[in-house]
Amino acid sequence: MDCERFIYSAGGGRGLAHFDPKFTGDFSSEEEAKSQMTRDAENLAAFQDMLMAHRTNGLLVLLQAMDGAGKDATIKHVMSSADPQGCEVKMFKPATEKEVRHDYLWRASQGLPARGQIGIFNRSYYEHVVAERVHPERLERQKLPDEAKGEGLWARRFRHINNFEQYLLENGIHVLKFYLNLSREEQRRRLLERLERPEKRWKFSSSDVEERGRWDEYMRVYDETFRQTSTERAPWYIIPADNRWFARAAVASVIVSKLRSLHTEYPQLDEEKERELEEARRALEGEAAGE
Repeated sequence: MDCERFIYSAGGGRGLAHFDPKFTGDFSSEEEAKSQMTRDAENLAAFQDMLMAHRTNGLLVLLQAMDGAGKDATIKHVMSSADPQGCEVKMFKPATEKEVRHDYLWRASQGLPARGQIGIFNRSYYEHVVAERVHPERLERQKLPDEAKGEGLWARRFRHINNFEQYLLENGIHVLKFYLNLSREEQRRRLLERLERPEKRWKFSSSDVEERGRWDEYMRVYDETFRQTSTERAPWYIIPADNRWFARAAVASVIVSKLRSLHTEYPQLDEEKERELEEARRALEGEAAGE
């Protein structure tokens, strides 16, 4: 799959409106996409194992989207073959009282993956330049000093985030950022599906409908956020999400491509480690000979 086509290019003149939520690429059928994702899931597990063996790089995967876009299910399906010992998911629920007393990147810092690990953020620190911009009243909980509020707040936060992601990269933590691009009509259909199906009703919240009423504002804010923070080192991938099967296949393809770029072989052992293994081999073979 050509992953480059999903990148939001800040200087390319293509805003969010130019990305088609219904796009299904070169797949001739849903079954073909699922088959591709199955292969990618297996490759993901293999490359994750190499990542864990090297312990020199880590991977942080962020997912942002409007309600109903399928963040939870995408994580579940794409990471189905991943080793849970090397992967951790953090959900960005409303901040606790402890969290709001810290700087807005603090709780993200607490959930960063170690080198050799994959971290997944279901929503992320980008809520502080998206949801809080649509709902500026949420800033009141943070009790920001005067110099941290007012004119220039969002421009400063964009700068903070770009610097933060550069800092992570320079310390071996690579960042993949996905926006699951759901159309307004498909969101309406999925919210109705939550109401009608017993196994999905627990996911429904009246706030989903309230936030839907701010759709245009969210699209405007997301568009500016992508324009300000889609960088060469940490671009945004705008993933068509009206078809769940395609979104999952696309996300899996991008993740596998990134992992492959980090390691394609297991680390070479130094001479001391080779001697240690050889001594262990002799000891174990000697036990068998003495039986």
